[in-house]
Amino acid sequence: MNEKEYEIVELLRKLDINRPVALTLACLSCGDEITSRDIERNSSLRQPEVSIAMRYLKENEWVDIREVKKTEGKGRPVKLYRLITPLDEIVQSIEQRILLESSYVLNNIEKLKRLA
Repeated sequence: MNEKEYEIVELLRKLDINRPVALTLACLSCGDEITSRDIERNSSLRQPEVSIAMRYLKENEWVDIREVKKTEGKGRPVKLYRLITPLDEIVQSIEQRILLESSYVLNNIEKLKRLA
């Protein structure tokens, strides 16, 4: 990972995005298709962590998963991952979630002030 990708990870972590998701998003931010093995190597994540992060990204409809049969030997097909939502739109989605949560907390504080 390069300096920009590490900065993306740091900023996502400050926004309360868990480490595997932040690292996986940073790896995918280049826009190219990438295998889970490449993500593991680039991010120092373990395979289960990449799978959990991918599940989160898929649930949010931010990533496309494509299977390709191996050209040599036996085994499972190779999965290729690619962001289908631009990173700036993902950031906007995170921003909206945080603003909604903050509004909820502030409303509860105001209710508590009235009751006190």
